[in-house]
Amino acid sequence: MSYLVPSEFVTKMVDAGESKIFMSTRDTLIRAYMAGAILALAAVFAVAIAVQTNSPIFGAILFPVGFCMLYLLGFDLLTGVFVLTPLAWLDKRPGVTIDGIFRNWGLVFSGNFLGALTVAVMMSIVFTYGFSVEPDAVGKKLAGIGEARTLGYSKYGAAGWLTIFIRGMLCNWMVSTGVVGAMISTSVSGKVIAMWMPIMLFFGMTFEHSVVNMFLFPAGLIMGGKFSIMDYFIWNEIPTVLGNLIGGLAFTGLTLYSTHIKTAPKRSFVARKEA
Repeated sequence: MSYLVPSEFVTKMVDAGESKIFMSTRDTLIRAYMAGAILALAAVFAVAIAVQTNSPIFGAILFPVGFCMLYLLGFDLLTGVFVLTPLAWLDKRPGVTIDGIFRNWGLVFSGNFLGALTVAVMMSIVFTYGFSVEPDAVGKKLAGIGEARTLGYSKYGAAGWLTIFIRGMLCNWMVSTGVVGAMISTSVSGKVIAMWMPIMLFFGMTFEHSVVNMFLFPAGLIMGGKFSIMDYFIWNEIPTVLGNLIGGLAFTGLTLYSTHIKTAPKRSFVARKEA
């Protein structure tokens, strides 16, 4: 599997964060667009499997195929850059600024959203034969997901908003662990295994992923979901993005960096004098 020790792969995390900050606007948008599109295809694949088998666990088991594909191809998700780019700033890499980090986040968000939206429109055409018939079973399922994960939260008010935020935190704890998994090994099989496990966990637990939701909710609206664009942003995307940011950075990025790069001095051993 060609395993790298933590000090090695965390250094790769910092290097990756620095590289993404200095990447050209063109390349950042292309890579983000393709990442959003591929993850959207994986999401609709998982929903289709859940509908066909009447068992969501099978969708969760197979969903990570999209995540593995996009990271092996070198594309970028918002949830990944949330974790990697701040590490380059903390490590005081030359030229890395807060403005540069926000620029990267904005470009990746835009690219991810456009990619996911493209697939949402394309799959809506597939599910309705070019909008000539009612959505099929998968289309109706997407509409139901959109309603349940916006209006289903809004009826609880602030408690619902907090719930989405926490589910977003838990999501990117696992997803960012998958991003790190791509750096743990130098072999393709090792990378895939390391990425697959945490991604399967997050999807199986139905945690909230901002980029997956960029597909689910536009597709749900097109398929006739009874919620609005404002419902989507206020009662899902905004708290999910914030939760993804805090969860991935706090539970993965900062913890790995603080203990494997900024390692504290070891305790000294002082022998006791014999009485």
